[in-house]
Amino acid sequence: VIYSGFYGDAAITLPVGNVSLDAKRLVEATEGSLYYAIQEAVPGNRISNISHAVQSYVEKRGFSVVRDFVGHGIGRNLHESPQVPNFGAPGRGVVLKPGMVLAIEPMINQKSSEVKILDDGWTAVTIDGSLSAHFEHTVAILEDGPEILTKLI
Repeated sequence: VIYSGFYGDAAITLPVGNVSLDAKRLVEATEGSLYYAIQEAVPGNRISNISHAVQSYVEKRGFSVVRDFVGHGIGRNLHESPQVPNFGAPGRGVVLKPGMVLAIEPMINQKSSEVKILDDGWTAVTIDGSLSAHFEHTVAILEDGPEILTKLI
């Protein structure tokens, strides 16, 4: 979405029909990791604090983080610096400052973290055929903490 010359980016995963308990757990863990990571989006923290929050949250629940796709800065362009991986040790990378806007987007797999791109050049699937989930919000770093810009309710 572009509003007044600025991009917004968001994603959700919605189970359809009767889904397994494992699928529900994956979706809940992925969404939970997003909100857990957003808490780290405060001035003075580093990008990798967000990354580590996602990874630690989902791995404690038995899932794996896709490493081939990452979150990103966002503004006048959809994809801007800095990259926001969903994995890594805390305390590294760019220092977060008020005014920064990030697309934080955990992509979490049920089993292996590996993915492949299909012949259409766009569709990504897990290498082992297991389930995957994706949630994303555009988040502004403010003096007093993060503000989710893409929250609908």
